[in-house]
Amino acid sequence: MNSVKPPRMTALRELREAENGSPLSILIGTILSARTRDESTAAVVKTLFSRYKTARALASAKLADVEKIIKRTGFYHVKAKRIIEVASIIDSKYSGKVPKTMENLLSLPGVGRKTANCVLVYAFDEPAIPVDTHVHRISNRLGLVQTKIPEETEVELMKKIPREQWIRINDTFVMYGQNICKPISPMCSVCKIKKDCNYYKTKD
Repeated sequence: MNSVKPPRMTALRELREAENGSPLSILIGTILSARTRDESTAAVVKTLFSRYKTARALASAKLADVEKIIKRTGFYHVKAKRIIEVASIIDSKYSGKVPKTMENLLSLPGVGRKTANCVLVYAFDEPAIPVDTHVHRISNRLGLVQTKIPEETEVELMKKIPREQWIRINDTFVMYGQNICKPISPMCSVCKIKKDCNYYKTKD
Protein backbone atom coordinates (compact mmCIF):
# COMPACT_ATOMS: atom_id res chain seq x y z
CA MET A 1 0.00 0.00 0.00
CA ASN A 2 2.99 2.31 0.38
CA SER A 3 3.03 2.60 -3.41
CA VAL A 4 -0.19 4.63 -3.27
CA LYS A 5 0.01 7.86 -1.30
CA PRO A 6 -2.31 8.45 0.36
CA PRO A 7 -4.07 5.08 -0.01
CA ARG A 8 -7.80 5.32 -0.42
CA MET A 9 -9.63 4.29 2.78
CA THR A 10 -12.63 1.99 2.54
CA ALA A 11 -16.04 3.60 2.97
CA LEU A 12 -17.00 1.36 5.87
CA ARG A 13 -13.81 1.99 7.80
CA GLU A 14 -14.25 5.72 7.24
CA LEU A 15 -17.87 5.44 8.32
CA ARG A 16 -16.96 3.46 11.43
CA GLU A 17 -14.42 6.06 12.49
CA ALA A 18 -16.61 9.04 11.62
CA GLU A 19 -19.73 7.66 13.32
CA ASN A 20 -17.93 5.96 16.23
CA GLY A 21 -19.06 2.54 15.07
CA SER A 22 -22.78 3.25 15.40
CA PRO A 23 -24.53 0.05 14.26
CA LEU A 24 -27.46 1.97 12.79
CA SER A 25 -25.27 4.32 10.75
CA ILE A 26 -23.16 1.40 9.52
CA LEU A 27 -26.24 -0.58 8.51
CA ILE A 28 -27.82 2.38 6.72
CA GLY A 29 -24.46 3.36 5.21
CA THR A 30 -23.96 -0.14 3.82
CA ILE A 31 -27.41 -0.06 2.23
CA LEU A 32 -26.69 3.37 0.73
CA SER A 33 -23.27 2.31 -0.55
CA ALA A 34 -24.76 -0.14 -3.05
CA ARG A 35 -23.91 0.88 -6.61
CA THR A 36 -22.36 4.19 -5.64
CA ARG A 37 -18.88 5.62 -5.18
CA ASP A 38 -17.45 5.04 -1.73
CA GLU A 39 -16.53 8.66 -1.17
CA SER A 40 -20.21 9.64 -1.40
CA THR A 41 -21.37 7.30 1.36
CA ALA A 42 -19.69 8.64 4.49
CA ALA A 43 -20.61 12.27 3.74
CA VAL A 44 -24.24 11.39 3.05
CA VAL A 45 -24.53 9.28 6.21
CA LYS A 46 -23.04 12.08 8.30
CA THR A 47 -25.62 14.52 6.95
CA LEU A 48 -28.46 12.01 7.35
CA PHE A 49 -27.68 11.20 10.97
CA SER A 50 -27.05 14.79 11.93
CA ARG A 51 -30.75 15.25 11.22
CA TYR A 52 -32.16 11.84 12.18
CA LYS A 53 -30.20 10.58 15.18
CA THR A 54 -32.24 7.47 16.01
CA ALA A 55 -34.12 4.70 14.23
CA ARG A 56 -37.41 6.23 15.40
CA ALA A 57 -36.51 9.63 13.98
CA LEU A 58 -35.53 8.13 10.63
CA ALA A 59 -38.63 5.94 10.59
CA SER A 60 -40.75 9.09 10.99
CA ALA A 61 -38.90 11.07 8.33
CA LYS A 62 -40.61 12.39 5.25
CA LEU A 63 -39.66 10.43 2.17
CA ALA A 64 -38.94 13.55 0.12
CA ASP A 65 -36.58 14.90 2.78
CA VAL A 66 -34.59 11.66 2.93
CA GLU A 67 -34.46 11.47 -0.87
CA LYS A 68 -32.99 14.96 -1.00
CA ILE A 69 -30.25 14.08 1.51
CA ILE A 70 -29.22 10.80 -0.12
CA LYS A 71 -29.68 11.79 -3.76
CA ARG A 72 -25.95 11.71 -4.58
CA THR A 73 -25.75 7.99 -3.72
CA GLY A 74 -27.88 7.12 -6.75
CA PHE A 75 -31.09 5.07 -6.93
CA TYR A 76 -32.25 7.37 -4.16
CA HIS A 77 -36.00 6.79 -4.58
CA VAL A 78 -35.63 3.08 -3.83
CA LYS A 79 -32.95 3.57 -1.17
CA ALA A 80 -34.94 6.22 0.71
CA LYS A 81 -37.98 3.97 0.97
CA ARG A 82 -35.79 1.07 2.02
CA ILE A 83 -33.91 2.81 4.82
CA ILE A 84 -37.09 4.31 6.26
CA GLU A 85 -38.67 0.85 6.22
CA VAL A 86 -35.61 -0.72 7.87
CA ALA A 87 -35.52 2.01 10.51
CA SER A 88 -39.21 1.46 11.25
CA ILE A 89 -38.69 -2.28 11.79
CA ILE A 90 -35.65 -1.68 14.00
CA ASP A 91 -37.62 0.82 16.06
CA SER A 92 -40.74 -1.32 16.46
CA LYS A 93 -39.30 -4.85 16.60
CA TYR A 94 -35.85 -4.33 18.09
CA SER A 95 -36.44 -1.35 20.42
CA GLY A 96 -34.38 0.93 18.21
CA LYS A 97 -31.25 -1.24 18.25
CA VAL A 98 -29.75 -2.99 15.23
CA PRO A 99 -29.92 -6.78 15.72
CA LYS A 100 -26.61 -8.61 16.23
CA THR A 101 -27.36 -11.94 14.56
CA MET A 102 -27.13 -12.95 10.92
CA GLU A 103 -30.65 -14.40 11.02
CA ASN A 104 -32.25 -11.21 12.31
CA LEU A 105 -30.23 -8.96 10.02
CA LEU A 106 -31.27 -11.02 6.99
CA SER A 107 -34.91 -10.59 8.01
CA LEU A 108 -34.66 -6.85 7.34
CA PRO A 109 -35.88 -5.82 3.86
CA GLY A 110 -33.08 -5.47 1.32
CA VAL A 111 -30.40 -6.81 3.65
CA GLY A 112 -28.43 -9.65 2.07
CA ARG A 113 -25.44 -11.58 3.33
CA LYS A 114 -22.89 -8.94 2.30
CA THR A 115 -24.68 -6.16 4.15
CA ALA A 116 -25.34 -8.36 7.19
CA ASN A 117 -21.70 -9.43 7.31
CA CYS A 118 -20.57 -5.80 7.05
CA VAL A 119 -22.70 -4.91 10.07
CA LEU A 120 -21.35 -7.85 12.05
CA VAL A 121 -17.74 -6.88 11.28
CA TYR A 122 -17.81 -3.09 11.33
CA ALA A 123 -20.49 -2.49 13.97
CA PHE A 124 -20.11 -5.43 16.34
CA ASP A 125 -16.55 -6.74 15.77
CA GLU A 126 -17.97 -10.19 15.10
CA PRO A 127 -16.05 -12.60 12.84
CA ALA A 128 -17.60 -12.63 9.38
CA ILE A 129 -16.45 -12.26 5.78
CA PRO A 130 -18.35 -9.62 3.78
CA VAL A 131 -17.73 -10.41 0.10
CA ASP A 132 -18.08 -7.52 -2.31
CA THR A 133 -16.64 -7.20 -5.82
CA HIS A 134 -13.13 -6.51 -4.50
CA VAL A 135 -13.02 -9.51 -2.17
CA HIS A 136 -14.50 -11.75 -4.88
CA ARG A 137 -12.08 -10.53 -7.55
CA ILE A 138 -8.89 -10.67 -5.50
CA SER A 139 -9.70 -14.05 -3.98
CA ASN A 140 -10.09 -15.49 -7.46
CA ARG A 141 -7.05 -13.70 -8.88
CA LEU A 142 -4.84 -15.00 -6.10
CA GLY A 143 -6.22 -18.50 -6.53
CA LEU A 144 -7.62 -18.71 -3.01
CA VAL A 145 -10.94 -19.71 -4.56
CA GLN A 146 -12.36 -20.61 -7.95
CA THR A 147 -15.87 -19.26 -7.73
CA LYS A 148 -18.45 -17.58 -9.93
CA ILE A 149 -20.45 -15.54 -7.43
CA PRO A 150 -19.70 -13.74 -4.12
CA GLU A 151 -21.87 -16.13 -2.10
CA GLU A 152 -19.67 -19.04 -3.19
CA THR A 153 -16.56 -17.01 -2.39
CA GLU A 154 -17.76 -16.40 1.16
CA VAL A 155 -18.31 -20.13 1.73
CA GLU A 156 -14.89 -21.08 0.37
CA LEU A 157 -13.04 -18.36 2.28
CA MET A 158 -14.71 -19.45 5.50
CA LYS A 159 -13.34 -22.94 4.90
CA LYS A 160 -9.80 -21.82 4.12
CA ILE A 161 -9.14 -18.83 6.36
CA PRO A 162 -8.84 -19.17 10.16
CA ARG A 163 -11.85 -17.68 11.94
CA GLU A 164 -9.70 -15.22 13.87
CA GLN A 165 -8.69 -13.63 10.55
CA TRP A 166 -12.18 -13.22 9.10
CA ILE A 167 -12.76 -9.79 10.58
CA ARG A 168 -9.78 -8.35 8.66
CA ILE A 169 -10.55 -9.78 5.22
CA ASN A 170 -13.01 -7.22 3.89
CA ASP A 171 -11.10 -4.08 4.85
CA THR A 172 -7.76 -5.52 3.68
CA PHE A 173 -9.02 -6.80 0.33
CA VAL A 174 -11.18 -3.75 -0.41
CA MET A 175 -8.31 -1.35 0.26
CA TYR A 176 -6.02 -3.46 -1.92
CA GLY A 177 -8.67 -3.67 -4.62
CA GLN A 178 -9.27 0.07 -4.65
CA ASN A 179 -5.60 1.03 -4.63
CA ILE A 180 -3.54 -1.78 -6.21
CA CYS A 181 -5.46 -4.78 -7.55
CA LYS A 182 -7.95 -2.70 -9.52
CA PRO A 183 -10.64 -4.26 -11.74
CA ILE A 184 -9.04 -2.79 -14.87
CA SER A 185 -5.29 -2.36 -15.25
CA PRO A 186 -4.23 -3.74 -11.86
CA MET A 187 -0.92 -2.31 -10.65
CA CYS A 188 0.99 -5.60 -10.77
CA SER A 189 4.30 -3.75 -11.07
CA VAL A 190 4.05 -2.55 -7.45
CA CYS A 191 2.17 -5.50 -5.99
CA LYS A 192 4.11 -7.20 -3.19
CA ILE A 193 2.26 -10.51 -3.44
CA LYS A 194 2.32 -11.06 -7.22
CA LYS A 195 4.67 -14.05 -6.91
CA ASP A 196 1.78 -15.86 -5.19
CA CYS A 197 -0.89 -14.61 -7.60
CA ASN A 198 -2.38 -16.92 -10.23
CA TYR A 199 -3.58 -13.96 -12.28
CA TYR A 200 -0.07 -12.48 -12.51
CA LYS A 201 1.49 -15.84 -13.38
CA THR A 202 -0.94 -16.48 -16.24
CA LYS A 203 -1.57 -13.02 -17.70
CA ASP A 204 -0.02 -12.14 -21.07
